[in-house]
Amino acid sequence: MNDRTPAPSSRPSHSSRSSRPAAARRRELIADTALALLAERGMRGLTHRAVDETAGLPQGSTSNLARTRAALLETAVARLAERDAALLAPAEPAPGTPSPDALADLLALALHRSLTRHRELLIARYELALEATRRPELRAVYDRAGSAFREALAGLLAAAGSADPQRHARALVAWCEGVLFSSTAGQLQAAAPGRAELRTGCSELLNGMLGAAPGRHS
Repeated sequence: MNDRTPAPSSRPSHSSRSSRPAAARRRELIADTALALLAERGMRGLTHRAVDETAGLPQGSTSNLARTRAALLETAVARLAERDAALLAPAEPAPGTPSPDALADLLALALHRSLTRHRELLIARYELALEATRRPELRAVYDRAGSAFREALAGLLAAAGSADPQRHARALVAWCEGVLFSSTAGQLQAAAPGRAELRTGCSELLNGMLGAAPGRHS
């Protein structure tokens, strides 16, 4: 895929939702708007009224979907997980045993897309992660959403020959999260790594985990 394709809007257009049931379209619009507000204004800027106004919905629409602030935050987390899943699993893996090279390509592409085309989702995620440290009920929803990707990654690592896929998945996710945070809100935000550098880092980690020959690249 050409990563130079212009970045899409932070919220899908109304036309892209036209084939969905009205209730589902409204839920996505409200959740996407909440994520955009979190990225733009921070946690204090996320209110039911702000979502209605920004989304162009009648006053009270957001409250009808998510009565409380906790419910609104949980709706945002659920939508974030949906959009992350689409971003992090852009295509079905090729049949057969996945190679370290193929996994490195997939992860590097997902990381590069996040950093270059979906930065607002990363910022919204960090806002929600911090809020989850103060809200146990949100923490449960946030952690449950994140575990789906980790389990899928553990399955790929197991198929690729990992001797400890759960531990390797945790380590790989931690590395990816560190790269994303430092490149978005940390000391590397002014010099985020390119796709080639991301691929090299992923490959080095996977080769070490899976026992592949050092320096092997496709």
